[in-house]
Amino acid sequence: MRKNSLRRKSPAIFTALLFSFLAFGLLAHAAQKKGPAGSVFSPDKGKLNILLDGKSVGREEFEITSSGGGWIAKGTTTINPPQGASSTVAGTLTLQPDGAPISYEWTSQAEKTNGAHILFANGVAKITLQMQGAHAFEQDLSFGSPFIVVLDNNLYHQYAVLARVYDWSRRGTQSYSVLIPQELTPGTVTVDWVGAVSADGKTYEGLKVNTSDLEIILYLDTNHRLMRLEVPSAKVVVVRE
Repeated sequence: MRKNSLRRKSPAIFTALLFSFLAFGLLAHAAQKKGPAGSVFSPDKGKLNILLDGKSVGREEFEITSSGGGWIAKGTTTINPPQGASSTVAGTLTLQPDGAPISYEWTSQAEKTNGAHILFANGVAKITLQMQGAHAFEQDLSFGSPFIVVLDNNLYHQYAVLARVYDWSRRGTQSYSVLIPQELTPGTVTVDWVGAVSADGKTYEGLKVNTSDLEIILYLDTNHRLMRLEVPSAKVVVVRE
């Protein structure tokens, strides 16, 4: 009797175990997609086509991945202007789970190869700049907050990082300290939610980014991934391929 009873219960036990394994797998997949708990980031990878006045002048490949207890956002852009020599710039930004920067490295290759390494701590950016044919140059830039947004020249995936840092739970206008590393320029940037925006027959969620001299529109999908970026005054459009 006991043996038959166990046989009758086995399918139910197996089904329960199978459901448990499937549920665990789905949860693990969801956790992997969203990233570690408490982080504003989730993994992302893509290619961006950079258009100037409707013509492609460059492309960027980027990836945002978790690393240990933090995140790494890195990208490489090649610019081929209609006139002048082509250039390549690469940047690697290491971030805390909340988006605060830990370190940043960039290299630029055109007629000369230049680069810099930056460490962030307590609202100070410690910069070591290396220009080809010159001695290393060190400079410290102080900010009013330890939370600094890095927005470097021609590395548009960093606006995808900004979109993740933005507090979607309260929306509205939010201000951040900003650093443009290749120009050694500190400043501030404001980000404002503008609701639904459309482009090429598709609807996105929009953020308007204002710097001291530019207005930039970010087009984001339902997961707040950067799909398109526009700088109207410069006739620049960046589109995810």
